[in-house]
Amino acid sequence: MAFIIGWCVALGGTTALDTLGSQAFTGGENRTDLSVHLQRCILLLWGLFTPVAIMWFYVEPVLLYLGQDALLSKDVQRFLRVLILGAPGYIAFESLKKYLQCQGIMRAATTILILIAPVNLVLNICLVHYTPLGLLGSPLAISITYWLCFFSLAIMTYFSPTHRRNQTWGGLQPALVINLQSCITFLKLAIPGILMVGTEWAAFEIVALAAGRLGPISLAAQSVIMTTDQVLNTVPFGIGVAASTRIGNLIGLRSAVEAKHASHASAALSVIVGSIIMIVMIATKDVFGYIFSDDIDVVHLVSKVMPLVASFQIADGLAGSCGGVLRGQGRQHLGALFNLVAYYVIALPLGITLAFHQRTHLGLQGLWIGQVIALFIVGLGEYATVWLGTDWEKEIQRGIERNREESKRRDLQRDTIHETIQP
Repeated sequence: MAFIIGWCVALGGTTALDTLGSQAFTGGENRTDLSVHLQRCILLLWGLFTPVAIMWFYVEPVLLYLGQDALLSKDVQRFLRVLILGAPGYIAFESLKKYLQCQGIMRAATTILILIAPVNLVLNICLVHYTPLGLLGSPLAISITYWLCFFSLAIMTYFSPTHRRNQTWGGLQPALVINLQSCITFLKLAIPGILMVGTEWAAFEIVALAAGRLGPISLAAQSVIMTTDQVLNTVPFGIGVAASTRIGNLIGLRSAVEAKHASHASAALSVIVGSIIMIVMIATKDVFGYIFSDDIDVVHLVSKVMPLVASFQIADGLAGSCGGVLRGQGRQHLGALFNLVAYYVIALPLGITLAFHQRTHLGLQGLWIGQVIALFIVGLGEYATVWLGTDWEKEIQRGIERNREESKRRDLQRDTIHETIQP
């Protein structure tokens, strides 16, 4: 629940910076516009998270209405209430990370995460086992970790020679940040970005819930497969991050040919890497389950489903890389549309039917057949959009207009301030 309803606000909402920030960095009249986009991103996403926080605070009745255990519902509410404390820090960290990535500074956030991870482990152990907090020690440790990540990254950014050389920080500029038209422009990209991330996550969670109704062995096998897929998904996700930044920067530079080549290069790389992962997964399918379980039935079911999971690594790669290209262009709404149709109109109804219908009753395999079909629809659909449905010159013109409008608003605001302080 925390990931689908809460963290997708941060991960999806900050995709607006993939468009606005990366294009402003290379194509804006003033590089400090990038810092305005950063501040606006943090402020607006905090606002978007507010109704989520309210729902978390009073989530127990919702869970009871959905038929969840009373004790579990109460504990979930207590957990989420504490986790609210860390959510603004997580949003700020993700925003600052995107701000740096728009400038090509990729290592800073990774370095911070590597350094803070052991601190998070120690905090969890100490707060859960050596304080009266018990269960609540975990969300408190996570909340502290998020704020540590943000402040540590802010300090690293301040001392970064590359960041100083880029000269993108223009100080706190609240008058520019809260400009109504600019906020609307940001939200037009951020909300589809949230849907783009949230719809995919929710679809996989629905599959997990459905797997639970198939029995303990299917649920155990699903846990193995989902854990594996979440780890492997970091590969296309990383390619997508690089693609969004690169495409946005090239659009800002008004280089249509290079942007087109970069989009095809990211797709090709994702297919190559996905093919390698697929081959390894198929080759190890009969023994892979032993990494997580020594139950023969679980291992056997994992081996039956693993070819399906392996087969969509190519599609997952295409979806990740081409989704990054769409974010760099500012077409997050297309990614959200592909996800909605592929998962909720086609894949989930088909997968649930195959899994539970008396004539087929394919069980866990049926659920994953639906997911494979969805990912191929999303991956191939997004690649077709990037390849055949993109007018690169038009995208460059849109980028120019975005940067020009932001510059006009900045100049108008500064003229207004100047006139106000005149004697």
